[in-house]
Amino acid sequence: MAVRYGLVGAGMMGQEHLRNIQLLEDAEVAAVCEPHPKIRGAAGRLCPGARLFERTADLVAEDPCDAYIVASPNDTHHAILLELIPLGKPLLVEKPLCTNSADCRNAIQLARRTNLAVWVAMEYRYMPPVQRLIKEIEADTTGNPVMMSVREHRFPFLPKVGNWNRFNRRTGGTFVEKCCHFWDLMRLILKSDPVRVFASGAINVNHLDERYDGETPDIIDNAYAVVDFASGSRAMLDLCMFAEGSQWQETISVTGPKARVDACVPGPARFMPDKEQRHARIEISERATKKVTIEDVEVDETILAAGDHHGATFYQHQRFYELVRNGRGEPEVSLAD
Repeated sequence: MAVRYGLVGAGMMGQEHLRNIQLLEDAEVAAVCEPHPKIRGAAGRLCPGARLFERTADLVAEDPCDAYIVASPNDTHHAILLELIPLGKPLLVEKPLCTNSADCRNAIQLARRTNLAVWVAMEYRYMPPVQRLIKEIEADTTGNPVMMSVREHRFPFLPKVGNWNRFNRRTGGTFVEKCCHFWDLMRLILKSDPVRVFASGAINVNHLDERYDGETPDIIDNAYAVVDFASGSRAMLDLCMFAEGSQWQETISVTGPKARVDACVPGPARFMPDKEQRHARIEISERATKKVTIEDVEVDETILAAGDHHGATFYQHQRFYELVRNGRGEPEVSLAD
């Protein structure tokens, strides 16, 4: 019997989830909850067999699914989790978990009381080039990681319904909305927790002339951050949100006494000047021999076409599907993460 999924929030990221679930074997989208009529209709066309709901309360009352995905705007996650967690079904909730620490702690407490598996969608962990980077670190290619850097130079935030992603109060801010992926990768790869953060950021280019109900967007569009970890390692983020057409959207580098490993990830083809999909790349620079190894990391074109995250959403869904199908196990990205 197919695993029946329910989706709450069918905007851009929600529809990416729908397309990727449809690539899984023995899986179906049984229900979609979306308050906006136009977007609800688009989701219905993507998944013609799904039941459509306008309100989460109505979806919860009928509970037609084996697992649920929350992909609604960030500031709605907490309230929706309070409705879904009591159902006792596995949950995949989009990042960030919530927009403030108090709501995050409350969600953690509720999930623990119900012993519920809640998986946070940190899909960058599952990008093939990032997976390859992690394998090299675990194989001791670099030696003990001393430094890590993440450079993300990309296009501005895309338009969303109600332009909710233009404001700190609804997103948690750029460092939460976008960069939570990178703080997660730093902790995962360095196997340590942060003890100090130094950061500088501003809004200098994007959204300056935009007004929504007389309000000016306040999310930053560029920043540097340095994070010191308890292990003695340190990491840096270089963020620019007005760098359309960059050869690599993300370059993630880890350096130790033996070598440096770089994972280079292209942006979505539709944002590239030539509209061509590029392969990701791994570069290994050995310190002792001065040898440099460069390899392309290929991803199936069907998987690439299902979303904007270089195949990561599909591979994440494969792992979440295993948890749902087995009916037991711990999420690979926990609420504590």
